[in-house]
Amino acid sequence: MTLNRRPFNYDPPLIPFLDILYEDSDIMVVNKPATILSVPGKLKQHHDSILARVKSIYPEAFAVHRLDYGTSGVLVVGLNKPAISNLGKQFISRLVSKVYVAWVDGKLEGTGAVDLPLILDLDNRPFQKVDFTVGKPALTYYQALSYDAARDCTLVRLYPQTGRSHQLRVHMQQLGHSILGDHLYADDRVYESVPHLNLHAALLRFKHPTSDEWMQFCAPAPFAIPPEHAPALSWLDVDLAPLIEHTLTTMLKPTFADVAPDAVPGTASDSESPADANK
Repeated sequence: MTLNRRPFNYDPPLIPFLDILYEDSDIMVVNKPATILSVPGKLKQHHDSILARVKSIYPEAFAVHRLDYGTSGVLVVGLNKPAISNLGKQFISRLVSKVYVAWVDGKLEGTGAVDLPLILDLDNRPFQKVDFTVGKPALTYYQALSYDAARDCTLVRLYPQTGRSHQLRVHMQQLGHSILGDHLYADDRVYESVPHLNLHAALLRFKHPTSDEWMQFCAPAPFAIPPEHAPALSWLDVDLAPLIEHTLTTMLKPTFADVAPDAVPGTASDSESPADANK
């Protein structure tokens, strides 16, 4: 993988301060803009973030999951300890449903999956890399929705089954279809084709930490999408079984020869990397 170390100029949007989709005494659900961190970075100039803004209102707030700096979309924040604990367990046990939409380079057709283990590249932070020996399991299902011949790019729907840092970005890059605007994993042409990363966390479903009722949220993407493919709550109810069955023989995955004899499969989780690794 070619490493593209482009300058990181942090200038988060100030308006709106928070685009709140839902709020009560336990949780706040926001539509995160692109180009703002989910949680404060290590450097003082990177302190402004969704969590920092929520904590200015609710001091006990804590991020139970994250979206990358350039990724927009639905983000839930716990506002008190019981809610934070409950939501965290839901993410760890994979009770939460997530659907993303993205524009990727080139023509991608049909459905498929990418099953490639990922781990932080310690010598090249914040890059993630495929590693068949010590990488953590990472699985993504995808479905091509629309091809834009004029721009030579494809709108795809993405169903991450694990929550590794940069998972969707690395998996699409490994598939040969980098996400438009990706400042880490795309080449110059693909990176410069749009103003910002075209990856959007369109839908999120989880149980309310107090009432135990299912809650689901949909946020419109900040980039152009054909009306017939606009994100909708019905996407959360798509039956993945046919897609899974179809991709069992077509997925991009490691073979036995790729894995070291002493490699021990890890346990997938929705854990996240340190604060600045989500750039």
